Amino acid sequence: MRITIYLLIISLFYTASFSFSTYAENIKTLTIYHDSDYSNHNESAYAMKMGALTALAEINNNVQGYQINFIEKDNRGNSNRSLLHMQQFLKDSNALVFLGGLHSPPYIKNRDFINKNKLLLLVPWAAGGPITRYPDEKNWVFRLSVDDTKAGHRMAQFATQTLGCQKPQLLLENTPWGKSNNIAMSKALGNIKTKVNWFNWNIKANSAKIILREIISDQADCILFVGNALEGAEIINAMASFVENKRVPIISHWGITGGDFFTNVEHAIKSNLNLHFIQSCFSFLTKPQTKLTKNVVNQALSLSPPSIAPEKLDSPAGFIHAYDLTKILLQAISQTTLTDDIQENRANIRLALENLNQPIDGLIKQYKQPFTQWSNDDADAHEALGLGDLCMANYKPDGSIHILNNLEGSPE
Repeated sequence: MRITIYLLIISLFYTASFSFSTYAENIKTLTIYHDSDYSNHNESAYAMKMGALTALAEINNNVQGYQINFIEKDNRGNSNRSLLHMQQFLKDSNALVFLGGLHSPPYIKNRDFINKNKLLLLVPWAAGGPITRYPDEKNWVFRLSVDDTKAGHRMAQFATQTLGCQKPQLLLENTPWGKSNNIAMSKALGNIKTKVNWFNWNIKANSAKIILREIISDQADCILFVGNALEGAEIINAMASFVENKRVPIISHWGITGGDFFTNVEHAIKSNLNLHFIQSCFSFLTKPQTKLTKNVVNQALSLSPPSIAPEKLDSPAGFIHAYDLTKILLQAISQTTLTDDIQENRANIRLALENLNQPIDGLIKQYKQPFTQWSNDDADAHEALGLGDLCMANYKPDGSIHILNNLEGSPE
C-alpha cells in the first residue's frame, strides 16, 4: 500500500513538473533593457525603472500574449559599457526596446552604431541635443525628456529675464553633453558675451573653489551650470563656503537631480544659496491631484516589491518621463501585430511611434502624435516635449522639488 501511494506521489510530481515545464516553454516573452547608471546615480535609474514598471503593471506586463520582462543594465556612466549592452541587446532574440538612462555621452558617441544597427532606443532622461538628430528619415531614437536645444534657451531666459543677469558665465562639464549645451546656451544668450568654464568628472572641493573664485572675481552675476549630481554637489558646497554677499546665483541643468544630490547639499541649500534648475512642468505635489495622478501613485505603490511613493523619489522626473514614454510605447505596440521576428517587431514599432493614431494621457500632458518622421526640416520630430513643457524649479527645505510655473518665478 505504501509503495503504491509512493509511486502515485512520484507520478503526480513528474506530471506536475512536466505540465509546469510545458507551460513555461509556451510563455512568450519580450524584454526591455534599461541602460542606466545604477552605480553612481542610482536614484535616477531607480526612478526611471519604477516609472516604466508602473506603466507596464497597468497592462499586467502583457501585450498580445507576450510577457514583458525588464532587465537592469548598469552602464556606470561609461560609453563603452553602454555599447556592450547594445551589442548584447542586438543578440537577444527577445529584446524589444532599449530604454536609455541618465548620461548623454553613451548615446551621442554611439549614435551611428544605434541607427545603423536599427536599435530601438527610447530616452526618458539623457538631454544631449544630438541624440535624436541622426540625419536619416529612419531615425531609431525617440526622446521624452528635457532637450538641450530647448533647456539652454529656458535657462538663459530665466537668468536674464527673471533674475536680471547681465554678466552670466557658463560652468560646464567637459563632455559631449557639456559641449552641446555650450552651443545651445551661447545661442540663447545672443549678444550677451559670456565666458565658458570647463570642469571634469570627479571634480573635488578645492578645484571647485578655484573655478568659482575666478568667476566671482570676474564679477559674474549668475552661473549657468551643466553637470550631474556628484559634481554638482561639489560646486554647490564650494559656493556655500563663500561669504553670502560674494555668492553668485546658480541656474542649473537638471542633471543635479539624478542622484543623491540634496542629501549632500542640504546645509548649503538652507544657507540661503540661490539655486534654480530646470524640470519638466509636472509635479506629484500639485494639489488637488488628478484622477490619473492618483491612479499612477496607487499603481506604483502596489508593485512587488513596493515602490517608493513617486512624490518621495529623489529624481521624480525620471519616473514621470519613463511612465509617459512607456505609455506611448504601449500605444505603438497596440498598433502592430507582434511576431516571433524581433527585428520586424522593432521596425514596426518604430514606424508606429511616428504614426500614433490615438492620444495618450500622460502625467505631463496628453500626447497627440508626439513623434513624426524625422527630417532636416523638422529636427524636433523625435522629441515628445517642447519648450512649453519645461519649467524652472528649486528645492524646498525638506528636499522636495518645487516647480515654478512661469519665468516670473511664481510657484505653482
